[in-house]
Amino acid sequence: MMNSDRQYTLLLVSVALLILPGISALFRIPSVVSEILFGVIMGKSVLNLEVSGDWLPFLAHLGFLLLMFRAGMEIDFRILGKQSRGQIVFQLLFFTLTISLSFLAALILDCGVFMTLVLSTTSLGLVMPTLKESGLSKSDLGQSILMAATLADFLTLLGITFYILYIENGFTLKFFRPFPLFIGFGILLRLGRVWAWWHPRQAETILGLREDSQEIGVRFSIALLFLFVGLSELAHLEPVLGAFMGGSLLSYVFREKNLLENKLSALGFGFFIPFFFIHVGMQFDLSNILRPGQLLFTLKLLLFALAVKILPSFLLLFQGKKLRQVFQTGFLLSSRLSLIIAAAAIGVQNGLLSENLKDAIVFLALISCFLGPTLFKLSSGSRKREET
Repeated sequence: MMNSDRQYTLLLVSVALLILPGISALFRIPSVVSEILFGVIMGKSVLNLEVSGDWLPFLAHLGFLLLMFRAGMEIDFRILGKQSRGQIVFQLLFFTLTISLSFLAALILDCGVFMTLVLSTTSLGLVMPTLKESGLSKSDLGQSILMAATLADFLTLLGITFYILYIENGFTLKFFRPFPLFIGFGILLRLGRVWAWWHPRQAETILGLREDSQEIGVRFSIALLFLFVGLSELAHLEPVLGAFMGGSLLSYVFREKNLLENKLSALGFGFFIPFFFIHVGMQFDLSNILRPGQLLFTLKLLLFALAVKILPSFLLLFQGKKLRQVFQTGFLLSSRLSLIIAAAAIGVQNGLLSENLKDAIVFLALISCFLGPTLFKLSSGSRKREET
């Protein structure tokens, strides 16, 4: 039976889940930010409320996996398929320069090699809606930014996985254990696409295009999520990568997935995912940031986080883009939120980041999710039309 403290905490969190979206809309901030700030008020930084039991960490972890599954679903393989070989090479060069600058920044900040991967992240979940709102999502520039964000998400997660494997096992046979999973993932991509082609009625049922009181699509998606998380555990990979791969598989097999995405968003962002961000806020210790030395470090971290995205964007000049578009790209790609917080959590879990550094990264995420889209819109001026 639940004790009174646990009941009050559960009631408080449940009420917060109801009212925070309205508060976010009122102040025109992302709901994720309000959820983290609510967690900050509840947690170590302000009220220091004790949460008894394992219900919050469990729901937060499940929300975390759903968040990464949705991130995988956001990859648009149609965009990837339209890229020429030259464009793919350009995007890989862009990411290589980003990660090289991130490595240099990590050395200067004396934060360890793992910080290289943390600074290389971006937020596809912020990039995509910002481009749609500005009317640039279908333009050459918008497609280039989407491609860069997609590669940053996928390659960073891949890098985190193999870096942790290297730290734990070195270049032994255990380091190569994930490769059968990747090969199997590639085979499933092809088989799934063929199955959807030959069984359109079943595919439409999964996508919600046919009336279905059993919600087969949602059940299938959740089963796919846990399947890949389980396979990742067997291969000694981060579960977050398995969740991301499961979402990517769904995105590749079912291209017209808007209805299914809406249902999963209702399940994830309507309930489970907010628990993750509230839990992140509760673990955040503001005193770690407000100390004079740490505050200066966080400012440096923010400047480097901007620089590692803006400087590679100058490569766009070689594609005939204008200087204004270079800064638009750099500002928007510097937006970080979900993935950088996930990377920080993984880093602390594996002893690669300190709690102080994790708090600085969470603070960076809160600032950059405002700063990136805002600077992008300011650099766009009043132009809302599609550009080529």
